[in-house]
Amino acid sequence: MEPNSDTSQIARAFVEARRTASALPAFPGAIPSHLDAAYAVQDAALTLYAKPVAGWKVGRINPPVEGIDRLAGPIFADQIQSHDGIAMPIFAGGFGAAEAEFLLRIGQAPDPAQLSFSLDEALALIDAVHVGIEIASSPFAGINDHGPTVTISDFGNNNGLVVGAAVDDWRDIDLNRWPVALHINGAQIGTGIAADMLDGPFGAARFLFEHLAARGIAITPGQWISTGAVTGVHPVAIGDRVEARFDGRLSVHCTINAQ
Repeated sequence: MEPNSDTSQIARAFVEARRTASALPAFPGAIPSHLDAAYAVQDAALTLYAKPVAGWKVGRINPPVEGIDRLAGPIFADQIQSHDGIAMPIFAGGFGAAEAEFLLRIGQAPDPAQLSFSLDEALALIDAVHVGIEIASSPFAGINDHGPTVTISDFGNNNGLVVGAAVDDWRDIDLNRWPVALHINGAQIGTGIAADMLDGPFGAARFLFEHLAARGIAITPGQWISTGAVTGVHPVAIGDRVEARFDGRLSVHCTINAQ
């Protein structure tokens, strides 16, 4: 289906703002009234942006909308970094935040014909778990203030991923109970456990596999899933130092610079 004029207008505005690192003072059109309309914007923007997708972020919708409690957005290959302490960009004049997350690597692509997954079926498609930091940033400073359809419209508010250390023996431990903390400039800003996030990181994978199957989007081995902000969404500013700590045994760092 060809995008309608409103869909194209919103998608083009966000893509141009991202390409030029320009702030958007307002949402560039009528806010999509339902989730499918928002994903139509995202699909149109993916076509316009024309960059390889190397992963997907999953975020929470709270309270649920249309009976759905999670959302998804693409993570582009050139925004995924594995160097600890690397500088990660946010949009000056836009929105910027850091999130401590468990990252799942897809080891096997699901059958394209499979539309629903059990938790065990989703888990079987994962071949590694890492700790990490998602950088949430958008040219539109109010992206999180107007509901999930706005967030979805601009790539789910993702602007990068820092892939930290691998979690050994992840199949044999309960990651949902690991205490997680996020620090900004040396100060602890938030704490949490994945058990408080719906059905945890592997539930996020199950949601994503079903969601992408419904959209007809192929999944490839090696792609990452950023499974949701364990300690919350924490605003950051240019020059900030971010550290995420997991169970007191693993940590990952980055600094924040301008897009």
